[in-house]
Amino acid sequence: MPFAQGRVRVASRPVSARELVVLGTASQAPTRTRNHNGYLLRWDAASTVGSARPASAGLLFDPGEGTQRQMLFAGVAASAVTRICLTHMHGDHCLGVPGVVQRLSLDEVLHPVHAHFPASGQEHFTRLRYATSYRERADLREHPHDRDGVVARDELGTLEVRRLEHPVEAFGYRLVEPDGRRMLPDALVRAGITGPRVRELQTRGELDGVRLEEVSVPRPGQVFAFVMDTRLCDGVYALAEGADMLVIEATFLHEDADLAHAFGHLTARQAAAVAAECGVRTLVLTHFSQRYTEPERFAAEAREVFDGELVVAEDLMRIPVPPRIVVPAGRSGR
Repeated sequence: MPFAQGRVRVASRPVSARELVVLGTASQAPTRTRNHNGYLLRWDAASTVGSARPASAGLLFDPGEGTQRQMLFAGVAASAVTRICLTHMHGDHCLGVPGVVQRLSLDEVLHPVHAHFPASGQEHFTRLRYATSYRERADLREHPHDRDGVVARDELGTLEVRRLEHPVEAFGYRLVEPDGRRMLPDALVRAGITGPRVRELQTRGELDGVRLEEVSVPRPGQVFAFVMDTRLCDGVYALAEGADMLVIEATFLHEDADLAHAFGHLTARQAAAVAAECGVRTLVLTHFSQRYTEPERFAAEAREVFDGELVVAEDLMRIPVPPRIVVPAGRSGR
């Protein structure tokens, strides 16, 4: 049943090259309808005319207890995971690690899987990784971090972290796609450039007197931000700035703002105000306290301060990353 009416968008199950698969939405304790945290971001490289088959990534954020089973329900194979990103070492954000990493070996996933987590949690991560005896066959590469900055960079984009404010050390994540250009098929045909020559033009910038700018338009890179357990702090705003999609905790409602601050969390209104101030396109609220039984209240509270696309997450939702901003010919990107 929809969590709210009006302008609140409840995601369905589309097929999308870029989407968030919600595996769990509960905070400290799971409920009958909400599993512990877990989110898989499918992120394919932007395809362009004449390009080779695009690369793709699957970033698994904060897998709480039961994540492996939720992946089964969601139709997500272990082989879809290329990175595991932990914000901090509280159980509802990491107790799913043992099952996931063992499944990587059981399924003999061939590609490397990179694990990112706060360096202060190294001992916890090691215990989670080797919680029981199993035959380790997967190539799991650990990348602990202890400061703000870039933690990974590849053809899909740059993965950054920013420190948050929680009783234990915590970091949020921001995935930034590099800006590029979208090729214009009609313009390419008129210029007589087809097939492999398109890639050559993209690489060289000019071919047979035709400049890349004449047959393409700017393609602004997309931004995804992931903010979990934290009070309001500079890191929250830095992560959310200009995000096409912001996934953010809304553990409490405003009536319990004092509790939220005491335990290092956000309210739905605070999360939505951040999204409004930072120009977020799609806001996804999640990580709800078991004390609330009417999820539509989160939507109503958020809508008081945010008028963009809003999703109150529920387990097993698939939420498409919003379509790219189209830049008309002759205009520069953001």
